[in-house]
Amino acid sequence: MMDLQDLSLDIQNLAKGYREGRFTPEVVLREVQQRIEQAPQRHVWITRLDWWQIQAYLEILPPEPNETLPLYGIPFAIKDNIDLAGIPTTAGCPDYAYVPEHHAFVVQQLIQAGAIPVGKTNLDQFATGLVGTRSPYGACRNSFDNEYISGGSSAGSAVAVATGLVSFALGTDTAGSGRVPAAFNHIVGIKPTRGLLSTRGVVPACRSLDCVSIFALSSDDASRVLTSCDTFDREDPYAREQPAVTAGFDAKRFRFGVPRTEQLEFFGNDQAKTLFTKAVEHLSELGGTPEALDFTPFLAAARLLYEGPWVSERYAAIEPFLQDRADALFPVTRDIILPGAEPSAVAAFNAQYRLMDYRRQSEAAWEQVDVILTPTAGTLYRIDQVEVDPIRLNNNLGYYTNFMNLLDLSAIAVPAGFQTDGLPFGVTLFAPAFNDASLAWLGDRLHRALTDRAGATGLPLPPAADPKKASTDSLPIAVCGAHLSSLPLNHQLTERGARLLQSTRTADSYRLFALPGGPPPRPGLVRSDEGESIEVEVWSLPLDRVGDFLAGIPAPLGLGRVELANGAWVCGFICQPYGIEGAEEVTRYGGWRNYLASRDSPT
Repeated sequence: MMDLQDLSLDIQNLAKGYREGRFTPEVVLREVQQRIEQAPQRHVWITRLDWWQIQAYLEILPPEPNETLPLYGIPFAIKDNIDLAGIPTTAGCPDYAYVPEHHAFVVQQLIQAGAIPVGKTNLDQFATGLVGTRSPYGACRNSFDNEYISGGSSAGSAVAVATGLVSFALGTDTAGSGRVPAAFNHIVGIKPTRGLLSTRGVVPACRSLDCVSIFALSSDDASRVLTSCDTFDREDPYAREQPAVTAGFDAKRFRFGVPRTEQLEFFGNDQAKTLFTKAVEHLSELGGTPEALDFTPFLAAARLLYEGPWVSERYAAIEPFLQDRADALFPVTRDIILPGAEPSAVAAFNAQYRLMDYRRQSEAAWEQVDVILTPTAGTLYRIDQVEVDPIRLNNNLGYYTNFMNLLDLSAIAVPAGFQTDGLPFGVTLFAPAFNDASLAWLGDRLHRALTDRAGATGLPLPPAADPKKASTDSLPIAVCGAHLSSLPLNHQLTERGARLLQSTRTADSYRLFALPGGPPPRPGLVRSDEGESIEVEVWSLPLDRVGDFLAGIPAPLGLGRVELANGAWVCGFICQPYGIEGAEEVTRYGGWRNYLASRDSPT
């Protein structure tokens, strides 16, 4: 058996190894288990899966990787406030624990994409904290120095990725929990647009603000995970469909904002200040034009999260448990959440009014810049410092993060170098909602300009992604038939670098027909005043590949304009009216997959 001790678990490397047959998912997962067993004690895990449990996931993988499984054989960890079927969810509180029957929606999507869960990770109890120390399972320790905090609340997830125990990990981010641990452990943390990833099956912190977040060694890895699980979940009332067309920004020529000098705060850490200045310089060299911004509305919104009535959402999330077992909470967690029972409805409305004022004021920034750059956190504390002064120091860590979900922003945290003592520093790029793809591409460029190390592994960063795949120079195309994921012609999209944006439906103005000919069987989509809503997928295809893709589309099909259920219009497959003469109408099935399934079912 080949020696895998120095194997990088970055997704690109594992995918290449699987394709070339150099190792198998079983071999990699056994190596992962061995690494976890031999790793220094940093209080990363709450529950680890046994081999027989991991094997059950391995057994559902096909023997060879294929394009329908973008995360084939990729090991990942799950923050222990996110459900994994059959494994206890504790939210960092043993007395609260329950065993879910079903995976959280986002976990289910990842498993369907081929990823293999290996365990549930430690966190600040009930996701309340940015430090990683508020857990009865032990204070999670920094990947570079055990005396320092890991950051939280997604503590164990970040450390598991940074130390090479898994390829990626899920966290959550309400106030910064998916960004602060990324900065403190020298990895990438994506806090996607609120609602882009379903939170069904996640123990809420503040349900109206919560996001599932992603940790990885590189932006490319994190983006691959994001696009594998950003399916719209109609059963989550807080889920949001990604617009078929998003403006984005040019990641090579852009304007970026930084807080005014007097509004920057490093809490006495001059080295962090120097590293941030360096990040600003490098972002300018990458094509950005800096602009000093008045950060007042962002900071004012940040103070609302804990000084306002949003703490009542934390109380509401676990109210029945608090009423029966408040004594089971970690002391500092209890001190934060219990006062959430006090604010009145009047206070809640008044706070909402103030927030909307701050949001409107903050919109002025987006008239000046495309993206904003800040430190992820102004400084990094030792565990003993946090134990002495837990509330104030935790609040300091949220200076640049607490406003993000209140103001409906998307963000990525990336490594930005090291202090002279070897501790990492990180920065965050953020923009309005649904700029996730542009942020990921720009974040990757900045990451590589500032450091070449992957987490705390000692290994180099994996090669940069193909710019064509990350470029905003692409065309969204709606497909309704054989080009759908896992169907016979989907490869014509994926081999051209296309990326799945969303699974959705058309407006209720279309009829679907099964056209003669094939194989494979093909549908014809025709707009009609007597139509219905039809299942489609929207793929983002690089512009320089649209021509040869279009050349392969046979008559009577072609690309036209298709109206989606949300009212947006995108390019998509349509059929010329003459093409449906003599064709079987299959509109009643609601989509091509359902029609194919009806053909395969016994009558």
